[in-house]
Amino acid sequence: MIVAFSVSPSAGEPDGGVSEAVSRAVKVVRESGLPNSTSSMFTEIEGDWDSVMAVVKKAVEAAGEGSARVGLVLKADIRPGYDSGQLTAKVERVEAHLREG
Repeated sequence: MIVAFSVSPSAGEPDGGVSEAVSRAVKVVRESGLPNSTSSMFTEIEGDWDSVMAVVKKAVEAAGEGSARVGLVLKADIRPGYDSGQLTAKVERVEAHLREG
């Protein structure tokens, strides 16, 4: 499965940013060893259900350190029979269509 998620703690930086808290969440994801990717809006992680959800839980907890509340947006692509490599393969299939015209 691939999960795209975004975390946002209630207590952010003085300018309204949350980059410090988000960096704690991304660190958890990167240290998990699971394939992942981070963009300006979401972090994606790929693996089996239990592994991915355990990492998301730890990432939310890390982002929420010092906050009374954390918002979580989560989108999952659950596709039986596709165990790994889809984080990049899905993008490669789209790019191939774009090259074709």
